[in-house]
Order: sequence, then structure tokens, then C-alpha cells
Amino acid sequence: MADPSSYRPSPGQIPDSPGVYKFRDEHRRVIYVGKAKNLRQRVASYFQDLAHLHPRTRTMVTTAASVEWTVVSTEVEALQLEYTWIKEFDPRFNVKYRDDKSYPYLAVTLNEEFPRVQVMRGAKKKGVRYFGPYGHAWAIRETVDLMLRVFPVRTCSAGVFKNAARTGRPCLLGYIDKCSAPCVGRVTPEEHRELAEDFCDFMAGRTGTYIRRLEKDMMQAAEEMEYERAARLRDDAGALKRAMEKSAVVLADATDADLIAVAEDELEAALQIFHVRGGRVRGQRGWVTDKVEAVDTAGLVEHALQQLYGEERGDAVPKEVLVPALPEDTEAVSQWLAERRGAQVSLRIPQRGDKKDLMATVQRNAQQALGLHKTKRASDLTTRSRALEEIAEALGLDAAPLRIECYDISHLQGDDVVASMVVFEDGLARKSEYRRFQIKGFEGQDDVRSMHEVIGRRFKRYLQEKERTGEWEQPPPASGEAPHPAQVPPAPHPAQVPPAPHPAQGAPLPADGTDPRDTDPRGDDGREDDGRPKRFAYPPQLVVVDGGQPQVAAARRALDELGIDDIAVCGLAKRLEEVWLPDDDDPVVLPRSSEGLYLLQRVRDEAHRFAITYQRSKRAKRIRSSPLDDVAGLGETRKQALIKHFGSVKKLRQATIEEICQVPGIGRRTAESVAAALAAAAPAAPAVNTATGEIMEEDDGGTS
Repeated sequence: MADPSSYRPSPGQIPDSPGVYKFRDEHRRVIYVGKAKNLRQRVASYFQDLAHLHPRTRTMVTTAASVEWTVVSTEVEALQLEYTWIKEFDPRFNVKYRDDKSYPYLAVTLNEEFPRVQVMRGAKKKGVRYFGPYGHAWAIRETVDLMLRVFPVRTCSAGVFKNAARTGRPCLLGYIDKCSAPCVGRVTPEEHRELAEDFCDFMAGRTGTYIRRLEKDMMQAAEEMEYERAARLRDDAGALKRAMEKSAVVLADATDADLIAVAEDELEAALQIFHVRGGRVRGQRGWVTDKVEAVDTAGLVEHALQQLYGEERGDAVPKEVLVPALPEDTEAVSQWLAERRGAQVSLRIPQRGDKKDLMATVQRNAQQALGLHKTKRASDLTTRSRALEEIAEALGLDAAPLRIECYDISHLQGDDVVASMVVFEDGLARKSEYRRFQIKGFEGQDDVRSMHEVIGRRFKRYLQEKERTGEWEQPPPASGEAPHPAQVPPAPHPAQVPPAPHPAQGAPLPADGTDPRDTDPRGDDGREDDGRPKRFAYPPQLVVVDGGQPQVAAARRALDELGIDDIAVCGLAKRLEEVWLPDDDDPVVLPRSSEGLYLLQRVRDEAHRFAITYQRSKRAKRIRSSPLDDVAGLGETRKQALIKHFGSVKKLRQATIEEICQVPGIGRRTAESVAAALAAAAPAAPAVNTATGEIMEEDDGGTS
């Protein structure tokens, strides 16, 4: 626990301008981001007597080790920068709403030549028009099925569309008149786009025009005694009315608004949002959060507005936002919303009438969501806490292991040897911290040696990060002693380093212990002191390895070689689910009903899943490889051009250099390299049709 006075800035250092401030912990992680009209007053308020601070604020300032700030010109800029940093750094002491599910949207891909109507989840894409969110995907499909009678827009995938265009035959929807079949030219691209735009207009609430037009056409057809056409128009109008009935009118004045309600207690808050478009409820969503900072209802609303509209532009931000409490700086928030919409946005509390009644309905939904969440989480929290306590007691740890890392080795008969590292914090998977390794320090199958290499590489990175930040300094070795592994001199200049051997030769690790093949699913931008979690910056309280005594001993030996003695190590053997500790001849046997054993099994199984998924992907990539992949300077476009010209790798191998040069974009030097690469690669054995015994000609453009 840090003393806030140890990093308190002097009052003269802090400007009295608007700005955004960050608190960092001892590992340089950003743990809290805030904004202020007056930085001097706001930051100084955190350094008063700890007894006068809110318990959550007190925890934050004693966890922090430094504070820094950025001055901005206006309060709107401060609001935007705060949102950007919260999203970028994911601070542990900021309120962050999490969707309780991935909500589906009805999407129209207006960015394509032939727009498509489909169900979409996840991040929104540019050029796509979204409607919703909906509670269930089937609700979207029911609505679309009704509307395709009137707006026969394409709904098929790109593959189905291309196949129909190639064969000249539309799909089933084209035959039953629920698709205008642009794939076979029944309508022009312009006519199909007009249909898609009419579809969007109807979904946006402009419904009366289309229904009146259909009814007028129906009456005219009846007068002209075109009774079949009149009946079809009658059915079309009925389909649109049924689609409209699925979202009842709640506001009579065709209002476009979002209604936000909050239900909270001392520890948690639930948020419910109703999206009203054209006076009808078009979507609903809910969020739940832990109140990890001292925040009132107005603060929760402000955080919700940031998360809800931080990535939105244009009509996605409604004309009106109704909330239970106004943010502290309502004017700045309203201006920020207006900038994102491109027009004025009304941010207010409903006082009377239909809007107040609807807000009460949203509030009841929020209360029910909070109650349901607390019912579920009560047992979950209790179970996780008991599991961590049982693990600590069984392994003789001083405290519950809040961060657990588990390692597993995967290979196929000694080929494509890889390893995985998974992380559980507070008993829950932290997937953003997962890491993958390629074992290249040696060849062959040796799980024990692989485990030693992986643990060594991971914790060398950890020590280097501590040394870089000045948190760890290794004393010089005594006379005659070998230097500590973390004190190995830095690698020579790249110009002095000999070329690295091919991976198949077993490339040694660099002298500094790092390995560029340690892969990070999120990547690493290489920047320092940016507050983002580094690849291997934070130590666990417990390392779990998949295996028994040999693997545990290898992991412990790797830590001892690095001088790390404050991290516990254990192994979980699959055969009898025994827990092995270093230097113990007998395993620790946890009861089969133990929550601690169940958590260790979950961690081990997740590490195994992550490792085997990576190993299979590497094997599949190797199997799909082609001799052309090794030709320097030959990109994917020219490879495809070669395959298209000759028809297969087999025929390309039989071609002369002059024939290869005839392919557009292929010069003589490249042709010689292609011929040499194909000549060096042994041709694969011919494939045989097991049903007929026929030898099949090679025509696959990706293998040889």
C-alpha cells in the first residue's frame, strides 16, 4: 500500500485549466482516468486526509504510485479525451459498463454494390445502416421475412450471390419473389439500391407513406379489375402492418429518442436503454457494472453516454436523450453529443406525460436486471472466493492467488511444438492476457525442456520490464560466480549478428533472453510508458503447469535460475488430477468435490484448449503451404497469376523459364527463382480416388 504523500505534486505544479488526469500504479499501469474543469482543485482533492475519502477512492490513491495530467482547451475536449483513455487503458478503478449479451442488429450493407439485409453482431462497420438492437435474432428474421414481400432486397451471402451470377439461376427467394434477383440481372444495381433505401426509410419510421401508397395502388387495381394484383398489394400492405405491430407505438409524436434508466446499490449498478425511433421501441439493451469508483447517478449516466455514443456518428445519436439525472457538466456533454450527431441534441429529464411514463417502464427493467444479476453473482462470487481460499490452503500460500498463470505444451509427434499461457484473475479468465509461444530452441519432443524454455522466456521478460522501470536491480555477482541470467549483456548491434538459421534448424534464443516468436494476440507497439499492459509485465501469485513432477521441477528450476523465489509453482497431472509441488515426493490430493480443484481443472483445460488450437492452426498452415511461398519477392497476386495461367502447380513445374516469363508481371529473374524453387521441392505423391482407384491429376493451386 502506497502513501499518497509520496507522489503528491506540489500545488504550483498543477494548472488550473480544464484537463484529464491519470493515476498509475507501481507497474506503470493506468488505474484511473478522470477529467476536471479545474485540474488543480480536482487532483488536490485526492490528497486530503485518507479518513475523509470515500473507501473506493482511498483504495485507488493507496494503490497508485504516481499521477499525471494533460491540459486541454475546452471541457468538451476533456470529455472526449477521458473517453478515449478509458477505452485505451481499461483502468481498473473506472466504471466500465459491460453488455450482458452481444445484441443483434438488423443491418443493410449500403457500402456494397448490391446492398444486403442481414443480422449483424459486434463492432459496427462504416457504410452499413443499422437498426436495433433487438433482443433476439429470430425477431429480426421474422420482421425481414414480412418486409421482403414489399422490399425484395438481397439477403444471400457473397458466395451464394456469386454462384447464382455464375450459373444464371437465382436462389429460392428469387423464385418465390422475395428477392429481386439482381444476381441474374432482373433489376439493375440502381433499382436494387433504391429498394434497399426504401427498406431503410421504412425501418427508420417513415411507414405511413408506403402503406398509403400500397393501399392507393390496391384500390386502383381493383377499379381496373386487376384482382390478382390488387390481392397481392393487399397482402403486401398487411405484411407491413404486421411488421409495424411488432413494435407498438409508445410516443405519439413520432419521437426519436433514447431513454436511459439506472438502478443501483452501494456496490453495483444496472443500466437499461430503450431506443425509440418514430415513436416506436426499436431496440433495448442492458449493462451491469461494479461501482469501483465513488460515483453518483449523474456520474453513472455520464459514463453510459460516453460508452453508448463514443463510437457513433450521425443519426445513430438521436435528437433526444432522456436520463434520470443530468451529468455534472450538462452543457459540455450536450455539446459533445451534438458534435457527434452533427445537429442539436436535447439532454434532459422527462417531467410529465408519455415520456415520463415510458421512463418508469425503463426504470422497472433496470431494477429487474439488477436483481437478476445479483442473484446470479452472489453464488458465483462465493464459489470463486472459496475456490481461491482452498487453493491457497492446499498449497500453503500466504494469500489467495488472485492471478494464476497456466502453461501447456502441445505438439504432434514432435512437430510444430508450441506452448500456451492463459491467465485467470479473481477466478475468471482474462483472455486479453493470453500468450502463445513457439518452441524453437531445440528439435524434437521434450515436454520438460519445452516447459523450462517457456517459463524462462516469460519471466525474463518480466524481469527486463522491472529493470527498465527501475523497480528491480540485481546486485553484481560475487567473484568467480556466473552472472545472473537477467544480467546477460545486451545483444550486439544487428549488423554484427549473423543471419538467423532457418526455423527447422532450431534457432537459438537471442542473448538477452527475449524471443520475437513469443506471440501476442493483441500485438505490441513497442512504446514505453504508455500505460498499456505489456506482454509479460505483471507477475502471477501462482504458476500452474500441465503435468506432473518433471514439468513442475522444470518450471521451478527456470524461476530459480532467474532468482525469482516469490512465485508459487504447482502442476496438475491429468491421470488422477493430482496436484504436484516442487521437491515433494507425494502429490497434494484435493477432494473431488473441491471448488479449488475444479478451478485448477478449468485453468488447465483452458491452457490445453488454447495450446492445441494454436498447434492445429500451425499444422494446417504448414500443410497448405506451397513451394511458391519460398520464392523471395513473389507476392500473393503474382502467385495467383501463375496458377491461373498454368492451371496447377504440377503444370507450372513442367513449364520452361521462357513460358513462365509470358505471365504478366513475371520477369526472367523471378521466373528463374520460381523454376528453382519448384525443382528443389519434391513433388507430392499422387492422390488416389479410393472409390475408383483412379489417380487424380494435381490441380490444386495451393499445394504441390
